[in-house]
Amino acid sequence: MTYKAEYIWIDGTEPSARLRSKTKVLASGAPLPDWGFDGSSTNQAPGDNSDCVLKPVFSCPDPIRGGDDKLVLCEVYHVDGTPHPTNNRAKLLPIAEKFAEQDSWFGIEQEYTFFQEGRPLGFPAVGFPAPQGPYYCGVGADEVFGREIVEKHLDACIEAGLKISGINAEVMPGQWEFQIGPAGPVEVADHLWVARWLLYRIAEEFDVAATLDAKPAKGDWNGAGAHTNFSTKAMREGYDAIVTACEALGAEGKVEEHLAGYGHGIEERLTGEHETAHYSQYSYGVSDRGASVRIPWQVEVEKKGYIEDRRPNANIDPYNVTRLLVNTCCSALEKAGQV
Repeated sequence: MTYKAEYIWIDGTEPSARLRSKTKVLASGAPLPDWGFDGSSTNQAPGDNSDCVLKPVFSCPDPIRGGDDKLVLCEVYHVDGTPHPTNNRAKLLPIAEKFAEQDSWFGIEQEYTFFQEGRPLGFPAVGFPAPQGPYYCGVGADEVFGREIVEKHLDACIEAGLKISGINAEVMPGQWEFQIGPAGPVEVADHLWVARWLLYRIAEEFDVAATLDAKPAKGDWNGAGAHTNFSTKAMREGYDAIVTACEALGAEGKVEEHLAGYGHGIEERLTGEHETAHYSQYSYGVSDRGASVRIPWQVEVEKKGYIEDRRPNANIDPYNVTRLLVNTCCSALEKAGQV
C-alpha cells in the first residue's frame, strides 16, 4: 500500500514568490523524507549547480486526493545544509523563539482576486461593471462572482485542519478574502501558504486563476491586501501595551523597514484612498481604516486586545510580516517592561 505526498515549496521568483509542488509516492506509514528539485527552473539556482533540497516542516491531510494522502510544506535548503536565501521561514524562526514568552498571536486577512480570460471575474468583456458599493459581502448573481470556488476552498481548508476562521466577498467584483488565525507567527504563515496552494489548485478545476496582485484593476477600484492582526500577551491584558506597539511601528527607520517587507506594489495600493493610508506617512487610530494601523473600537472600550496593521499587500510572504511585527513590537514591549 502507498500514499501520495504533495511536496509544496516557495520559489525564488521576483518581485513576488510563487508556489511550486510535485508528488512523491511513499509506502504506507513511511515518514516524509527530504527530497530535491531543479532550482534552475524555479529561480533558485544556476543550471550548472542546480540541485536544491526540500525539507518537510508542516504536513496535513490532502483534502483533494483524500484517503491517507498529504500536503507537505517544505523549506528550501542548499545541498550543504544551509537555508536557501529565499527561505524566509528560516529567518523567522530565531525571532519567534527569542520572543516566544510574549506569546504573539496573528490573524491574517488574505484578499485575492479571481481572473478569467484576462479580466477580473465578473467584469464584462467590454467596459466595466457598476462602481464599487454592492459587492462587499454581497449576495446575488449580479453582485458575487466565484462563490462556488470559495465555498469549495473553505471546505478544503477545514478538512485539511488549517486554522481558517472565515471568508467574505470583497469590495471589487471577483475579489474575495479568507482569514487564517489566530495562530502563532510560524503556524499562521505555514497555514496561509498551504491555504493559498489549495486556492490555486481548486480554482484550476473552474478554469479560473487567483491572483494576489496588490492592484489587480487599475483606476477607482480597491487594491488587495493582507491586513495583519497582531497581539502579545501584554496587549491582550492592557491598553498601554497596545499604544507601545503602535508607537514602535512608527519609530525612526521602522516604517521603511516594514514597507520593504510588506509585498510588491505598495506604492500602487497605499495611495491614501480606498481605505488606505499613504505609504509615505505613518498613523494609527481607533476604528480608522484610513490609518496605517487600526485599533479596533472594542479594544479601546475594553482597554485590551490587538491591533490591525493595514499596510501588508495581498502578495506578502507572511514569514516576513510576522518576523517584522514580532521583532519590532516585542522589542519595544520588552524595553518598556510591558511583557
